[in-house]
Amino acid sequence: MSKSIQEFIEISGARENNLKNVSLRIPKRKITIFTGVSGSGKSSIVFDTIAAESTRLLNENFSMFVRTFLPRVPQPDADAIENLSMAVIVDQKRLGGGSHSTMGTITDISPILRLLFSRVGQPFVGPSHMFSFNDPLGMCPECNGIGRSMCVDMSKAVDMSKSLNEGAILLPGYAVDSWEMNMLVQSKAFDLDKKLSDYSNEEMEQLLHAKARKVEMDFAGKAMNITVEGVIEKFTNKYIKRDLKTMSERTQQTVAPYIIEGTCPSCHGARLSQATLSCKINGHNIADLSAMEVGQLIRVIREIDDPVAAPVVKSLSERLQHLVDIGLDYLTLDRETDTLSGGESQRVKMVKHLSGSLVDVTYIFDEPSVGLHPRDVHRLNELLQKLRDKGNTVIVVEHDPDVIKVADHIVDVGPRAGSRGGNIVFEGSFEGLLESGTLTGNFMKRPLQLKQDCRQPAGKLSVKDATLHNLRNVSVDIPTGVLTVVTGVAGSGKSTLINDVFLSQHADAIVIDQSAIGVSSRSNPATYTGIMDDVRKAFASANKVNQGLFSFNSKGACENCQGQGVVSIDLSFLDSVDLPCEVCGGRRFKEEVLEYKLNGKSIADVLEMTVEQALEFFQLKEVVRKLQAMSDVGLNYITLGQPMSTLSGGECQRIKLASELHKKGSIYVMDEPTTGLHMSDIGLLLQIMNRLVDAGNTVIVIEHNLDVISQADWIIDMGPDGGSKGGQVVYEGIPLQITHAEQSITGIYLK
Repeated sequence: MSKSIQEFIEISGARENNLKNVSLRIPKRKITIFTGVSGSGKSSIVFDTIAAESTRLLNENFSMFVRTFLPRVPQPDADAIENLSMAVIVDQKRLGGGSHSTMGTITDISPILRLLFSRVGQPFVGPSHMFSFNDPLGMCPECNGIGRSMCVDMSKAVDMSKSLNEGAILLPGYAVDSWEMNMLVQSKAFDLDKKLSDYSNEEMEQLLHAKARKVEMDFAGKAMNITVEGVIEKFTNKYIKRDLKTMSERTQQTVAPYIIEGTCPSCHGARLSQATLSCKINGHNIADLSAMEVGQLIRVIREIDDPVAAPVVKSLSERLQHLVDIGLDYLTLDRETDTLSGGESQRVKMVKHLSGSLVDVTYIFDEPSVGLHPRDVHRLNELLQKLRDKGNTVIVVEHDPDVIKVADHIVDVGPRAGSRGGNIVFEGSFEGLLESGTLTGNFMKRPLQLKQDCRQPAGKLSVKDATLHNLRNVSVDIPTGVLTVVTGVAGSGKSTLINDVFLSQHADAIVIDQSAIGVSSRSNPATYTGIMDDVRKAFASANKVNQGLFSFNSKGACENCQGQGVVSIDLSFLDSVDLPCEVCGGRRFKEEVLEYKLNGKSIADVLEMTVEQALEFFQLKEVVRKLQAMSDVGLNYITLGQPMSTLSGGECQRIKLASELHKKGSIYVMDEPTTGLHMSDIGLLLQIMNRLVDAGNTVIVIEHNLDVISQADWIIDMGPDGGSKGGQVVYEGIPLQITHAEQSITGIYLK
């Protein structure tokens, strides 16, 4: 058969966001990687043009009724987009799903495991749905399949060093002369002056957990029958067994401090009924297998030699192997999806698609290397190649040089960000990119250099014997007054050590992570950083009017759209459509407000300025300082009025960083701050970190990026591997020496 003719996705005249009439041919059934600085226009081509049009065309095939439930995708601003196929977008949005969604349910591995138990588990307990904690027949009746239940926090409920007369019972309602206390006295069952620590087990049981019983008591000379029950028993029945939401807010606030979430006493966290847990294969029940790390589980599954189970075992092994291949062998199937990081979520989604049988699809990835140690990048590359070899078009937006190397075709967007970007500066092979002279090409060629003269620590912050998650009795000193980088492969325990253990001891630290900030359409960089307050004052004093006029959330809002800039029209059985407000033209303010000027510009003009333009325009000291901070973190290209909900995770993190830059003597903790940053911007980021340290701060960074690791004053390398094979400190010291550390995987890549 002759070789098929190469087909292309053809785009002409694309103008979304900052794109300047871009025309482009992307080869089908190949890996095309888009590179360029943050804000250059990569996402505008890939997500806002290609993905948006694919999704829109796909949605048009559904009935009107179905379309009312789908998000509305407008037609992208382009002259023509040809030869699209269905797009599958694999992004870094965290997988939500609450406590009922786990790694096993989202990857469709759990249903196969349930089938296995229903076929060969002994004793036989029923069909596969009996093994699901989401099914009424399978779930533990005590905790409804959640595995956790509310219980009383005993440390806050009773003071063992006191007697009842001294107020040993701390729960609400048991003050010394209260009605509840009076009943305990009347029951004559307890020695009121004996310290609780001296009570026998029987007496404690009676006091705290006795079931309800009738007791005859004497009240004002009359004999009365009163129901008496243990203190904890009563509290549990009154508050915990009732739905807290049905109580008044005041009651909730009163009792909440005494309640903690504990493991369910009936299923011990396994979530399933006792009958289900009694069914085993080779001595393991389904909860045992779900709690094993994937790397170990795959070995246990392969040992099942019952011929009835052969097809199920084969299917299970294949899917588990995909998880191992992409470096998620340290996860367990019972891990709740909302505890996975952005990078882990993206890799779980990839595995889901690999197991599917769709071909001739366009797979679109958004920085799939996020959260991956350099060691695991080759696994990601193999996955992208597998998807391509199945006959799919793979499009990737990426900054990592090791991923860029596997591209069949590279599109470099630039030359810079925002209004200075939006052009294609290079198309071709990896070798061609290196010689192209573009920002990306030049930075790809730079050699890595380890920091020679490291700062001396001012002191230390110690973590002692940490055992959370997979940490194995970790004790480590984090030096103060220097730049410390915490490294290690995914799952090695970096985040647990810093975000969980260290931060719980140092709650005053400034945490700069990638979680979204105020996602309403009314919040923007100007309001978030506080620039807007100063700008409103400046406009108000220049025009001698009330400053509330210069807020689209207050007096200045266009009355037609309430300051939203758009009007939503509900077309009953069709989608609601957002149209620019015809009164203010999308500018959000009343007409008379726009008459007021500051140095010739209206408030709406100011909100349309990029950070870079605003820096040239403003002289106000405080405004310039905040703008400069945003410029320093590589956000020159965003506009002051851009809704916060449109910023990426990396951009959110950098804007948080910008708003915290002016503090002194603080501890800063950053979680992968290079996410979404082009190689050329990492130098800027390092300058900022160094500036923070020089100002007397302690900076702790969790990072995989070798440029950042090589410039640390102190490295703490976790490992040696992920999950149960991790959780130890394999190296602590200066960068120059890590290349000699035996067990350090990071050291190998810094060589």
